[in-house]
Amino acid sequence: MNSEDGRGHREQDVLPASSQPVVHLELHTRDLPEAQALYAELCGWRAERIDAGSGSYLALALGGAIGGGIVECETGCPMWLPYVEVPCIGEATERARALGATVSLEPREGPAGWRSVVATPAGGEIAFWQAKERCR
Repeated sequence: MNSEDGRGHREQDVLPASSQPVVHLELHTRDLPEAQALYAELCGWRAERIDAGSGSYLALALGGAIGGGIVECETGCPMWLPYVEVPCIGEATERARALGATVSLEPREGPAGWRSVVATPAGGEIAFWQAKERCR
């Protein structure tokens, strides 16, 4: 199908060839202990403290295939950041930039893979995740 959306874009130009899964949800908050207690009581999510080097981080057992975490940071308003798995972190980050997103965090390597964060023109943030065994 080659129809146009309401903004004059053709579907083939807007939609990726295949859907990329959300693999991790991360809460950014100023009050890690309060957030941990709330989600443990409300949702039954168990937390495990992870040595993050530069700050406090809790891994959450959300159930199912999606991982989760809580990071304590200086944020004006608590927010959930979804991590979307991509085959190539550099390509995904550059594609977002070409589509008008601002790159908040350039691709950065961690122990298990790479991540980047972009802010979309609509105002939301999304993180990209690429496991180590994939291209860079």
